[in-house]
Amino acid sequence: MKKVKLIDIAHSRTGDKGNTLNISLIPYKEGDYEWLSSSVTAEKVKNHLNTIIKGKVTRYDLSNIKAFNFVCEDSLMGGVTTSVAIDTHGKSISSALLEMEIEVKN
Repeated sequence: MKKVKLIDIAHSRTGDKGNTLNISLIPYKEGDYEWLSSSVTAEKVKNHLNTIIKGKVTRYDLSNIKAFNFVCEDSLMGGVTTSVAIDTHGKSISSALLEMEIEVKN
């Protein structure tokens, strides 16, 4: 089956609250929202970012704006003030998410 990277069909931003990371996923085309809903689950995001996310991932569906918010616990090596990571805010993790490949919709 043919696959596509998320970067080709969506964009993303991140934010932090302590050791918790928020990742948005917003399709370029609203019509792709349902496809992404079934293809990009919390489990798949955690699996894709398994070297970064150590805790639970919860996906919030924002159907009114055709977007998703993934809340990723234990993801920032302790948080901004205690982390020794180069990217303490996790801003580059949105790019890592967009490297995820999903199967092309029929």
